[in-house]
Amino acid sequence: MTKLIAGNWKMNCHVESGTALARGLADKANQSSKSADVAVCPPAPLIPLIIEATKNSPVSVGGQDCHWEDSGAHTGDVSASLLADLGCTYAIVGHSERRADHGETDAQVKAKTEAALAAGLIAIVCVGETEAQRDAGDAETVVGGQIEGSLPAGGTPDTVVIAYEPVWAIGTGRTPSLDDIAAIHGFIREKALASHGLGDGLRILYGGSVKPSNAAEILAIEDVGGALVGGASLTVENFWGIIESCP
Repeated sequence: MTKLIAGNWKMNCHVESGTALARGLADKANQSSKSADVAVCPPAPLIPLIIEATKNSPVSVGGQDCHWEDSGAHTGDVSASLLADLGCTYAIVGHSERRADHGETDAQVKAKTEAALAAGLIAIVCVGETEAQRDAGDAETVVGGQIEGSLPAGGTPDTVVIAYEPVWAIGTGRTPSLDDIAAIHGFIREKALASHGLGDGLRILYGGSVKPSNAAEILAIEDVGGALVGGASLTVENFWGIIESCP
């Protein structure tokens, strides 16, 4: 299974800095023999510029979100079909910051996933528990419920990616133990995805303060199919250090 390393730029970068970052990554990718799939997800207004900066390279581009409707009175939102029209390959849906800051429900994430698949995009569906939920012993219940509620019928390992991000580790510098990461990824593959028939071959990314110093040991875990990278994706050196850590 080829690892996927996806960079979520969140609300960072402007025209000059984003273009320079994308060009630097494209140059690295063109010179590298690594077999990992590489994607970056910039803020929506930058997408055309980043697609131009990464053309003729193995670096793919994705959106950080999409609406479940194809068009209509949804001020500030972006449709999955527009992302595809621009040349995107991926769409992140259900990120914890969207779930928390915008009150997105599993049903809405499922509808967004359906829209992404209908537009021909690969959906990166995010799940993860809070620290309180983990401390209460509810991590598997929460993550399993999110997967059950967020995944539509008809997805395949070629069209859906799961990104497990413990909410309490995002941007904090903290990471679960390797045993904890292995356990939750194993649970996702063997149990949570079983009802969808997707356990075999579907990539399950880990996200949550991934950096070059811890990437190799995380990416070596059996059921970890790559990483969804936040802050470390904002410099060529750090992001490429994670890619180079792929086994």
